[in-house]
Amino acid sequence: MNTSFRITSDGNEQDIQELFEMLKKYNLSNREKSENVPLGVYLEDNGQKLAGLTGETFGNWLCIHYFFVDESLRGQGIGSKMLEAAESEARKRGCKYAFVDTFSFQAPVFYIKMGYKEVFALEEYPYTGKRHYYTKCLLENNEE
Repeated sequence: MNTSFRITSDGNEQDIQELFEMLKKYNLSNREKSENVPLGVYLEDNGQKLAGLTGETFGNWLCIHYFFVDESLRGQGIGSKMLEAAESEARKRGCKYAFVDTFSFQAPVFYIKMGYKEVFALEEYPYTGKRHYYTKCLLENNEE
């Protein structure tokens, strides 16, 4: 066998996709079956996106990937309504929990206000900031 390490800084999509497929195959062979179902909630005006939340439901979990509200609309309850809509849809899909991460300059206070609990934080990320990880129980009265 003629093996060697190849170190890159090019973000080659083929390398990334091959590694993803290898990891996916391994993961699927070692965990219980669960379907990833995309979820999107958008606020639009004549086809122009003003706010949006994207993620997926996966087993018991709503995983929020991206959530943005235009600065001109912040403080009007739009973000709360969008998050509640996503959580409601997740409950309909059988989810018990939600997960999201956010930077210190983004929305930690918002998620806490919406009932999320911090489970972990990366300090000095990427250098002087902080990245927060939150979860929330979506069951009524937080009971299982």
